[in-house]
Amino acid sequence: MAAPKHRRTALERVEKFLSETYFTDCNLRGRLFGDRCPPASLSCFQTPRRIPYDEAVRQEFRPAQVGDSFGPTWETCWFKVELSIPPAWAGQEVHFVWESDGEGMVWRDAQPVQGLTKEGEKTSYILTSSMKEAEPHSLTLYVELACNGLFGAGKGSMIAPPDPDRRFTLSKAELVVFNRDVYELLVDLEILLDMAQLLGEENQRSSQALCTANQMVNVCDVTDPATFPAARALAAAFFSQRNGESQHSIHAMGHCHIDSAWLWPYEETIRKCARSWVTVVRLMERNPELTFACSQAQQFEWVRSWYPGLYKQIQDFVAKGQFIPVGGTWVEMDGNLPSGESMVRQFLQGQRFFQQQFGRVCSEFWLPDTFGYSAQLPQLMRGCGIRRFLTQKLSWNLVNSFPHHTFFWEGIDGSRVLTHFPPGDSYGMHGRVEEVLKTVKNNKDKGRVNHSAFLFGFGDGGGGPTQKMLDRMKRMSDTDGLPRVQISTPDQLFSALEKESSQLYTWVGELFLELHNGTYTTQAQIKKGNRECERILHDVEVLSTLAMAQGGGFQYPASELQRLWRLLLLNQFHDVLPGSCIQLVVEDALQYYAEIRRAGAGLQREAVQSLCRELLEPEAGNAGGTLVLNTLPWERTEVISKAGPAGTETLALVTVPRMGYAVVREPLLPPQPVVVRKLEDGSIAMENGVIAACLDEMGRLTSLRLLDSQRESVPDGCCANQFALFDDVPLYWDAWDVMDYHLETRKPVTTLLKPLEVTLAGGLRGSVSFSLQIGKSSTLTQEIILDATCPYLRFLTQVEWKEAHKFLKVEFPVQVRSTNATYEIQFGHLQRPTHWNTSWDWARFEVWAHKWLDLSEHGFGVALLNDCKYGASAHGNVLSLSLLRAPKSPDATADMGHHQFTYAVMPHLGSFQDAGVIRRAYSLNFPLHTVPARSAPCPPCSAFSVSSPAVVLETIKQAEDRPGAVVVRLYEAHGSTVVAWLQTSLPIEEAMLCDLLERPVAGERLRLEQRGLRLSFTPFHVLSLLLVLRQ
Repeated sequence: MAAPKHRRTALERVEKFLSETYFTDCNLRGRLFGDRCPPASLSCFQTPRRIPYDEAVRQEFRPAQVGDSFGPTWETCWFKVELSIPPAWAGQEVHFVWESDGEGMVWRDAQPVQGLTKEGEKTSYILTSSMKEAEPHSLTLYVELACNGLFGAGKGSMIAPPDPDRRFTLSKAELVVFNRDVYELLVDLEILLDMAQLLGEENQRSSQALCTANQMVNVCDVTDPATFPAARALAAAFFSQRNGESQHSIHAMGHCHIDSAWLWPYEETIRKCARSWVTVVRLMERNPELTFACSQAQQFEWVRSWYPGLYKQIQDFVAKGQFIPVGGTWVEMDGNLPSGESMVRQFLQGQRFFQQQFGRVCSEFWLPDTFGYSAQLPQLMRGCGIRRFLTQKLSWNLVNSFPHHTFFWEGIDGSRVLTHFPPGDSYGMHGRVEEVLKTVKNNKDKGRVNHSAFLFGFGDGGGGPTQKMLDRMKRMSDTDGLPRVQISTPDQLFSALEKESSQLYTWVGELFLELHNGTYTTQAQIKKGNRECERILHDVEVLSTLAMAQGGGFQYPASELQRLWRLLLLNQFHDVLPGSCIQLVVEDALQYYAEIRRAGAGLQREAVQSLCRELLEPEAGNAGGTLVLNTLPWERTEVISKAGPAGTETLALVTVPRMGYAVVREPLLPPQPVVVRKLEDGSIAMENGVIAACLDEMGRLTSLRLLDSQRESVPDGCCANQFALFDDVPLYWDAWDVMDYHLETRKPVTTLLKPLEVTLAGGLRGSVSFSLQIGKSSTLTQEIILDATCPYLRFLTQVEWKEAHKFLKVEFPVQVRSTNATYEIQFGHLQRPTHWNTSWDWARFEVWAHKWLDLSEHGFGVALLNDCKYGASAHGNVLSLSLLRAPKSPDATADMGHHQFTYAVMPHLGSFQDAGVIRRAYSLNFPLHTVPARSAPCPPCSAFSVSSPAVVLETIKQAEDRPGAVVVRLYEAHGSTVVAWLQTSLPIEEAMLCDLLERPVAGERLRLEQRGLRLSFTPFHVLSLLLVLRQ
């Protein structure tokens, strides 16, 4: 047969032969299905609830027909489908075809058997691959249809708020004969056509592919299946021409990224998991080579609880090595905002779940879709038995192209992990020629490594792999002109990369995503709930551990704490904590925080009751002493407010020992009382012997001095605590993005509603307050508080927020010159530039921090502390804290309403380390607890102390597997190498080092010495100890 003369006409000829639109009466595509037959009967019922199968089938079904529509959004329709297969179809492959808007699940014999989603290219359920006489010709299926799409139900665009009134139409429900031989030919021709088009006209293999496809069209008579084998033989001959040895190897793995909540609520995700995973199980039954990498222990737990039959099948395929748990975390969490301890618990809960359920922990961290990656993650991975990391999100960078796809990533403590970004820059490939070519062409580490990952399957809203994706890749497994494509596993991929790793480069520090910087601020109530609940669980664990160690029969509330931790960890999912979710999800998340607050308060009461039983007031209203508890590992002298006579609040200055408590009878007198003076020009001066502040009538700091040195913090002619409002209209991702150009729209807030006035005249506490109007309709009221002996001025802020596409920040210009500012991250801190010299610098115009940020020059600096904010920046000499945003998608009500938060400014001599900034930020976030108590004398009690100010004792909890043991977690916070002694009053029998999963480290028993336990730290090192208590 002659080769085609004209390339374009030959290409179009093949295209039309495959077209779903043109010439379907006479082309190959038109022959994919043979005879069709409607269901014998179709009926349905609709419910606003997501109900189990057993309840659904007992309802009253009414007749339905193709063309009917259902809704509104978030409802569920159950269809009863009675089928009768015509006897004439004997020997044929028979499919049940279902096409509708919405996401469907087929149930057969009371079990889920197949997900059906038009958007996920899954519209048929295979009833039989060859209809046999003995098989039942009549059967009943149920289809559970969720009235939402793969990506929710956005009104007008994907990320718009959901349309509450959307209708969902059933467009097809029928039995069909499926012509497998036509399907196989279509896939052959699709691959050949793609190679012809994409390899380029000059490429020999492109011409060979086009020639072969053209010949196949010549050979193929669509009305005569007897001509198909000859056409398939031409394709087979082409695909069997092998590659050379140097060709790149692509490791293909089935994948289905399911956001645990995003444009749909948590409850719908449970069904998304079942729909997606049951489809994977069906594919594995037909394709024993298929592998599927699946993360998020929470989602496995959901399926275990709601779909036990499906879960048992998944366990079987895990045992066979096909269904592969990855990631090791409870959910795919946000990589920036959770605390260090929260990140440890993500791994602890995830890895323990995988160990208990599948007999193995994960060896790779899997976080493909999170908005940046903390520089402390490598150490936390290593501490949980993980040395490998996969993501791809940095391909979304707006400014700089990240220079690697395979590299070593080094964290702030020096820990390194082998990191791989799939070079196709996606976790939802479809197995196409274009994607495998991009994977090779795009790879930035060519010549250093010759292997890369290829994750295929519909994702975000679920869906997963399809048979067609697999069949495409089978043809590309080893064919000249394309990279080798092998179905593989994460372990095989990383093992191959490890063998080639000697030439790889190392990236040091954070993996900062140059996009989605708005997620540090959006949905402030979720951010506040996260910080608060992290604190609550910390305090409950400390107090419960002390109560347990004291004896007296106190039961450590391990299972209740696990339940509450899992709620908190779930809310750290990377579209919930960042605030990039719909209103329904926000409501769920806030409800979970409310539950942690409620249950946590109860647990704390019980622990304190057991710990301090003898000291507590026998009956309320007896104004005796006050029991003050300190859950932090250093002594604190602070002003507290305690219950006075007849329900009044009185202030007291108290000193409380480290990680312990004291009964306060006679409050201390401050060395110097707080003085608040109104000056003639309307401004107010406040001082407490440590710092002195001067505020104008709009609450702005015109002066902030350290009294010892008279060093001024505020530059001449500037005002600190200056609120500024910015226009905040991103390019597309509304809740996610704040763009660099928002900085060009700065408007200082200057509309005064109530000028500054004195609210507390001094003594133990002085305070002043004022109110401002913000924008058109929002108001801000602030109380500025100075306590006796306190080195910082704090700003208790209330905002009624009613803006649209505005961004509120507060700015502190300071008299400090430095090219870097320091920001707290998990278990440590890092520096970022205060200038915009390079594109890498200015891309970080908005960054994240935890409890503090600091700008210091030699000998002096100023720190900003906060109790629930994460967005920040430092440009030149201006520190700013991001307070509130007002995006309208995907939640039109985001951040509207009342907000309360506190931040503080702390000038200091020397470095922030020596000045105690880290401790002060902890103290702001972990207030002392007060409980009415007897006024009988009681010596102060301290459970733990650490000799070095550089070491923070972060966590005390009961060990997971040893009820008679305590886990203590410490970290080096200054960035120094140091030896510290840990002392405790707990009755310890033996002490050993353990990893973050609480597994003892071989040969690392610690000597119990007179001074305590001797511990060695390098910069930012996290150390966990297992202390076995004497029974």
